[in-house]
Amino acid sequence: MRNLDVTALRSFVAIAETGGVTRAAGVLNLTQSAVSMQIKRLEESLDLKLLERSGRQVVLSPSGEQLLTYARKMVSLNDDVVGKLTDKGFEGEVSLGVPHDIVYPVVSKVLQQFRTQFPRVHVNLNASFTRQLQEGLSRGEFDIILTTEEGTMPGGETLSQARLSWTGAENGTVWRQRPLKLGFSRHCMFRPLVQKVLDREGIDWEMATETDSDRTIEATIGADLAICVVIEGTEPPHMVPIQHGGVLPEMPISLINMYGAEQAQSPVVGALAELLRQGYSDLKSGGHVVTPTPTLREVG
Repeated sequence: MRNLDVTALRSFVAIAETGGVTRAAGVLNLTQSAVSMQIKRLEESLDLKLLERSGRQVVLSPSGEQLLTYARKMVSLNDDVVGKLTDKGFEGEVSLGVPHDIVYPVVSKVLQQFRTQFPRVHVNLNASFTRQLQEGLSRGEFDIILTTEEGTMPGGETLSQARLSWTGAENGTVWRQRPLKLGFSRHCMFRPLVQKVLDREGIDWEMATETDSDRTIEATIGADLAICVVIEGTEPPHMVPIQHGGVLPEMPISLINMYGAEQAQSPVVGALAELLRQGYSDLKSGGHVVTPTPTLREVG
């Protein structure tokens, strides 16, 4: 089995496109003799005459015309393979911190889009609580974080805002019981907010469980042993909005903020930030998210 030399094929394509060995040598940054030698080896390997001289011009022979289409494809495929496997421009790691309750649906889709655009960049996703994420960003542990807050801290950018929605198990009834059973982890930003609203409305409540584990909270709520609030439009698959008909108090609006994007030095981090912006912009069109207003961009 004979193998064709891609370098020789590249010289052959250059001659066909420029019309001469001298011009091809200039395009390839090679000497004329080097290009001529490559063509000679190519002709010998195929045992075919590929070029013919017509006055001062070099033209393709019938065999050369047949080879040209294949040669262009082989050179192009070679360049694609080498480019994809050796490109070091977009390698490395990006660290993204996100609150547990907003990983779905936007962040998961954004990570899929990012992986398509930057297959050689690893995203280190850390799902935690807003306070812990803010502390981690200040220590340099994250490139970008998202938060759920009532206001926006300096350096933050509001991606969207949405009302908090009472959420529980499908066909659940625990929301009718008093005291109202609540399911929040100890560090959840929404926990003290909900307790304050219920106290204001005179509704008795108690914590169904005391834990730092979101999985435990989700299991408790999924078993119809407690309810919680989530940002409207980000309900986990096993939870549904409670149709309470006004029995439960209306909850305030929460902001989804992004921090770190303004200080991003890497174009890859900037690209991730832009995908997050677009992701929450798309969510707004679904009717769940309210367009942010300047009056809510206050220091929390």
